[in-house]
Formats: sequence, structure tokens, C-alpha cells
Amino acid sequence: APDASLAQRSNLTRSARMLAMSSSLAAAASGAARAGPSTSNTRSSRGKAVPANAAAAAAATQHRRATTVFAGAASAAVRAQRSTLAGQPVVSARRVRSAAARATFAVKAEVAGGYDFDLVIIGAGVGGHGAALHAVECGLKTAIIEGGEIGGTCVNRGCVPSKALLAASGRVREMKDADHLRMLGIEVDDVRFNRQAIADHATNLATTIRGNLKNSMVSMGVDILIGNAKLMDNHTVSYGYPGKGAKNVTARNIIIATGSTPFVPPGIEIDGKTVFTSDHALKLDWLPPWMAIIGSGYIGLEFSDVYTALGCDVTFIEAMPKIMPGFDAEIGKQAERILIAPRNIDYVTNVLATKVTPGVPGVTPVRIELSDFKTRELVDVMEVDACLVATGRSPYTEGLNLGAVKVETQRGFVPVNDKMQVLDKDGGVVEGVWCIGDANGKMMLAHAASAQGIAAIECMVGRDRVLNHMSVPAACFTHPEVSFVGMTEEQARDKATAEGFEIDVKKTSFKANTKALAEKEPDGMCKIIYRVDNGEILGCWIMGLHAADLIHEVSNAINNNMSVDKLKFAVHAHPTLAEVVDEVFKQVPHHMGMAKEPAHAGAAH
Repeated sequence: APDASLAQRSNLTRSARMLAMSSSLAAAASGAARAGPSTSNTRSSRGKAVPANAAAAAAATQHRRATTVFAGAASAAVRAQRSTLAGQPVVSARRVRSAAARATFAVKAEVAGGYDFDLVIIGAGVGGHGAALHAVECGLKTAIIEGGEIGGTCVNRGCVPSKALLAASGRVREMKDADHLRMLGIEVDDVRFNRQAIADHATNLATTIRGNLKNSMVSMGVDILIGNAKLMDNHTVSYGYPGKGAKNVTARNIIIATGSTPFVPPGIEIDGKTVFTSDHALKLDWLPPWMAIIGSGYIGLEFSDVYTALGCDVTFIEAMPKIMPGFDAEIGKQAERILIAPRNIDYVTNVLATKVTPGVPGVTPVRIELSDFKTRELVDVMEVDACLVATGRSPYTEGLNLGAVKVETQRGFVPVNDKMQVLDKDGGVVEGVWCIGDANGKMMLAHAASAQGIAAIECMVGRDRVLNHMSVPAACFTHPEVSFVGMTEEQARDKATAEGFEIDVKKTSFKANTKALAEKEPDGMCKIIYRVDNGEILGCWIMGLHAADLIHEVSNAINNNMSVDKLKFAVHAHPTLAEVVDEVFKQVPHHMGMAKEPAHAGAAH
């Protein structure tokens, strides 16, 4: 109904789901009827044998009742979503649900308040995409505006293509490790690779995922608007391209999800060929014999994994006193031993690359001036074939016209509260305007952006939800991987000292895991950090085979406010890598079962 509240209209999707279920049951009933009576295929009901066609008839009855209300929506869904499989017409159940939902939402003739949409999202990256799908599921008429490519940084210039490069280069590294293969009884000669084919794999994967994201939004009924967007007020967005005219669209709510771009420090000249950011590196245009990587965080580490696997030498330039400064100290030492020392990698610390001058491939080198981090005095000059700048990312918020809603950015980030509502320069909530993902700076991870978007939608429809950022996992997809959730041990000890409680740390090694030994991949460890008084999990770090997959058991436990002792009795299949985390759970003392339940201030609710 036009006057229904957002919360009321979000309940309409339940009816859509019921319709989709009844449509599926009807299809089953129709198939059973065509097959004719069955005497052998029976199932038990209250001790009696009931022919399958009788069950199908009951399903058909249920379907008829449902379609008494939703007949028009169901037929439209089936007609619109018919596809072909092996030359035969097939109806996709998932697409039926989408079409049924769209037909159900059509009952609202207009958005309450006279707006064009319930929600307009600026930015079609992973965060905007996740928010859009959840908004439609909650019954909101939704549009998304994109000025570049669907998928944003993650899909086109980040997470997705980089994993393709890591997958391919990782295979090359593995197949060139003759000693490791020999232990498995395998001998391989003359391992070769095609640089352009590896680059094409990354490009093709990004293209595929970009298409998947677009199709998922179209199938759910999200309107995709093309152009650069800016705010006119807290309910109006103007979008378009320079010289092509602009259009205005209005919405009850607006989400800013514009993401970020690579940060390039002053004094560094980018030419995209010999001095470049991760955006350029993903194209894998060439393999420089010796390259410098400025920054030893996740981006730098992953690219060092790629380039060294393909035969390049790497030198890290790190401003902090130690390499990989964001890592838990113990994990950092393991990472240096496994990811740095055995490879063609060296590093310098406590220095800044204050000036970087591009070169010409194969002709003149890249010139890097290194200055002391504290004094800023020139201490060395390095000449290399290429330089990757991996010094983090900056929020992409310029051009949004935030002044129209009296918002001032903080180092480029849009200020928000825990519900992702945008705050004005006086700290007040800007009604109807929200911001998620890299643009707000709370946690610059694609999956965090999506989770923030979903939480914001929940708040919009009256089901207040606050994302517990301490439950959001992160991973570095090196070989082997590093993953974590929550704090480092050092951060946890500082917190314990400040707040007056004790912590404990349990550890285990991949060397004790049967599956890791079977793979001849025993390097790595897992550690969990928790409060002694109530079992609250403060952090978990894993380095080893498939660490990025193993971390989620702990992150989900934190998200659900589970104390560590509750995980002690969980059962894990044997032999699996999951037993690595099982082992640290089992080290928790039995008396933890008497501990008080943890209370997370930032937990979802």
C-alpha cells in the first residue's frame, strides 16, 4: 500500500517467499500428475502408506490457495523467468522467488512521501551491492548509481583479480618446488608459464563477477542508474556525466558507498608502467627483474607473493620499525620466516620513500630516495626496475557535494555513528543519509562494507542493528595464508592492563595436524586470545594452509557473543584442517564453563 511504512512493507517479502514455495510445490505436483499413479514410490504419514501422487495433490491444493491471492504475480514470475537447460524449458526456483518478489512489490503504487525510491545507493561496489539486495528483500524500492564499473574496486581492481593472480602464481610456485613435490612422490620437469595468460585469467574473472553482480541486481528489480552522483539535499541526488546533462532522483534514504582509491604519498610520481599502484599491477603488463614495494601490509605482501613466484626479486620499503607492522608480533615472526626469508625478498625499515622518479623498462631504472622516518634526512638512494606503491587507500568522497547536507569529512572519511547514519559538522544525525564501507573508514574491507550496508538497511526498516566490527575477519592470501579476527595479543594485553582483567592465550601448530602433514604443508600456527574471567574471545590469528577459511568459526562465535568455553565441545571432522582451531578450543580449562557470559558493547542485536 502506498502509505505503508518501510517496516510494514518489508514484511511483504514473506508473502513473496510463500508464493515462491507454493510455485515450486505446484511444479512438483504437476510433474507427479503427468507421471501418473505410483504404487511403489510411497512415503509414510502417521503410520500409513500414502502414494506420492496424493502428496503431490496436497501440494497442488496448497498452491491453489496461495495463488488465490497471488495468481497474477506467480504467472508473471514464471513467464518472465523461464530459461533453457539442455534444450528443455526449466523454471529456476531462485528466479521465481525474485520475480514473485518484484510482482509483490508492485502493489505499492508509489513510495510514501512522494519520493522516487525508498532507497538510492551511490556506488555499486560490493558494499552497495549487498545493501541493494538486502533492501529489495526488505521490500524497499531501490536504485543504485554507478559512475564507473559495476563491482567497484574489489571486483575490478582489488580482491577479485588479485586472487586470480595469486591462484595462478601459487600453482607456479608449487610446481617449481621440486623438493616438496618429491616428498609427495611427484616429479615435474620444465615448468613454464604464460604471463599474458595469467593476466587474462585475472581480467576474465573480474568480467565474470562484474556480470554476476549486475545480473543479480537486475533480477531482483534494482534500478541501475549510470553517472557520477552528488547530493543536492538529504533526499535528492543528481547524477550524470559532464557535458551530457544531469538528472535528479529523490529517495527517502540515501546510502553513500563510494569506496576508496590507492593512496599515493607526496613525492611519488606514478607513470603506471615503472612506478605503479595495485590498480596497474593487476594488469601484470610485465615482470620486472627487481622491484621495490613501498609498504609491507596486506597489499604489498600479496603482490610480493605473486611477483616472486613468477621470478622477480622484491625489496620492501617500510616506514615502521618492523616489517608487517599490523600483524600480531608472534604471527609476524612466523610470516617473516615463511614468507620472506626463503624467497628472493629483502627489506629496509624505518625509512620513507620521499621521492620516486619513474624510469624506462630495460633502459633507465626507477630512482627512489630514502629518508630517515624520524629526522627526514636523506639516508640512501635505491635504483630498481620498478616500484609498486602499496601504502594503503584513501576514501573516494570528493565530488559528493557533502556541504549540501552540512557534512565535513575527516581526512576524507564521512563521519557516521554506529548505525552508519551520517553526522553533520555539529555531530548531529543527517536524516535520511547513511554511509558504508571504505568511505566511512571504520574498517576498509569489502565484506565489512557489505555487512555495514545490511545493518543500515535493518535500521531503516525499524530493526535496529549495530555491526560488531570486532567480529569481522580479515585475511592475507599469501602462500600460506594469514587470517585474523579481533585484536593482536599486544592490543589485548594493553586493554587488559587498562581495564583490570586477565587474558590467556592458547596456541597450536599445523605440524600437529594430520591433514596438513598429508599435504606436506606443516608450516603455521593458530592462537586464540581470551578473557580469563568470562571467556570473551578478544582475538584469533591463524597462519597456515587455508587460514582464510578457518578463521570464520571464531569470527562467527564472536558475532554471536559465544564465550570460548562454548566452543570446546564442538565436533570437527577428522582429518581436516578445521582441527587446528579445534585444538586451541580444547586447551581452554574446564572451569571456564562457570564463567559469566561476555557482554559485547558493539555486538549485533
